[in-house]
Amino acid sequence: MRSLNMRKRTKAREFALQILYQMDISQDSYEVSLSNFWQAQAKENIEEEVKNFTSQLVKGVRGNLEKIDIKISQYATNWQLSRIAVVDKNILRLGSFELMFCHDIPLKVSINEAVELAKKYSSLEASKFVNGILDKVKLERKTDEIC
Repeated sequence: MRSLNMRKRTKAREFALQILYQMDISQDSYEVSLSNFWQAQAKENIEEEVKNFTSQLVKGVRGNLEKIDIKISQYATNWQLSRIAVVDKNILRLGSFELMFCHDIPLKVSINEAVELAKKYSSLEASKFVNGILDKVKLERKTDEIC
């Protein structure tokens, strides 16, 4: 049962990444982006649990974007946030959000999931970059908790 739950969360993270990426490109609000995404996926019969976690991640990232981007910029030495590829930036945002605000998710899981997203949607080099940044972010957990 636990592995099934993990697969659902992995799928939700993939969906969240796709939505966050779309939001960066389109400049649409998260409400519009979520609505458009779920409409496009309507025939897929996505479980409510996956939709809920996806929405929670997207809303959390967008609601804490300034704090998250400051944290990423702090550790992305020699890299301006604007120079980081859109997909990599959103993987970092997603991973950072989980590390900073989702205390019910083990640190290692958040980092591993982000690294796997980078391997799948970007490159091996990006996965190393993501791992390095998130490793530093995990050392400074906030006391705020959303997840």
